[in-house]
Amino acid sequence: MPFLQLDALHFAYPDRDEVVHDVCLQLAPGEIHCLVGRSGCGKTTVLKLAAGLLAPQQGQVQLKGQTVVQPTSDMGFVFQSPTLLPWLSVLDNVLLPISLHSTVTHEHRTCGEQLLAQMGLAALCHDKPHQLSGGQQSRVAIARALITRPAVLFMDEPFAALDAITRDELQRDFLALCQSHGTAVLFVTHDMSEAVYLADHVSLMHAGRMQAPLQIDLPRPRQSAMRYTPAFNALCEQLRHTMDATL
Repeated sequence: MPFLQLDALHFAYPDRDEVVHDVCLQLAPGEIHCLVGRSGCGKTTVLKLAAGLLAPQQGQVQLKGQTVVQPTSDMGFVFQSPTLLPWLSVLDNVLLPISLHSTVTHEHRTCGEQLLAQMGLAALCHDKPHQLSGGQQSRVAIARALITRPAVLFMDEPFAALDAITRDELQRDFLALCQSHGTAVLFVTHDMSEAVYLADHVSLMHAGRMQAPLQIDLPRPRQSAMRYTPAFNALCEQLRHTMDATL
């Protein structure tokens, strides 16, 4: 039984043609699977279906053998906007998912501090969000998503608004953090280079349909220098050719 399975999903918004058609996907524990495609192809809708934020009109989603009907405690979310609460400190923003459901303990605070340290923000625990750069806010959002130790993260273009240097650094640190936690990730991006760098598998979406996944046979841990290797560029080129063939 796959860890996360999307089985023949169909979905249409009211008064619109079907935006997701017969989508299937399997995600293994600790695996990163990226969805790539042009705007409007349905990749964000697939992410929401997988996370239980939308209900499919046909097909089903299963997580660890159980049908997903709504988000669960096994899930974490990171979206394009960090959506930090401005009146809370960095650490309290990270601890927000816990404080909404229970009392924050000393152990929780220690865990939050450790996550922030892993994201390079140990010295900023007591700062407020407005004191942080965009990249730092994104790091806080990732730490917040991981504070409950979810089995799977759902991420919708979380680095799209960042400059290229910050994005590269954040991708590297994000991969290290996911590897240390054994977290599986379903990641939506429009950036093919980002998808190849992060993923074990990449699926191209076009007109609501998912193409056959591309396996990314690059060694882990991924290093920034890998972006300039022939193997990396060949995978990016293969993905580009597949996308161009859908025109």
